[in-house]
Amino acid sequence: MDELDKLLLTVVNKNARVELEDLAMMLDTNVDEVKKRLSKLEKDKVICGYHTVTNWDRTDLSQVTALIEVSVIPERKYGYNRIASKIYRFEEVETMYLLSGKSDLLCIVRGKTMQQIAEFVATRLSSIEGVTDTTTTFVLKSYKNAGVILVDDEDSRSDRLVVSM
Repeated sequence: MDELDKLLLTVVNKNARVELEDLAMMLDTNVDEVKKRLSKLEKDKVICGYHTVTNWDRTDLSQVTALIEVSVIPERKYGYNRIASKIYRFEEVETMYLLSGKSDLLCIVRGKTMQQIAEFVATRLSSIEGVTDTTTTFVLKSYKNAGVILVDDEDSRSDRLVVSM
């Protein structure tokens, strides 16, 4: 990957809505070159999608997020990969990581209610062969997501009274 691709990724990762013309100008190249490079990065699965950061707390949509730590017994020849594959294919699982530490996997799961997530864990996740333990933590409030602050910044507001003469 050359420096132009790295710069392109940096810009698009920060704001995927940048117009192609603006990208070309920022990168000192032409629109066709930007299109070609974006297509190649998508084809190579370097760019895997373009997402919107949504502050669900400011909507009237019911959305619950849970962090689920999963302990598993790795399989001979496959390690964690086959069990991970069974888990990350569930629609409820939005993000999944292999960890070092006391748990093996971390799943970020979304559902409409806490009960729906609890049902998912009890009936589908914990019943997978090789899963030995799960710990579910529900998100109560989001402060920052994908580098975006989601709350009104308390530090930027002044609590001082206005003084006038």
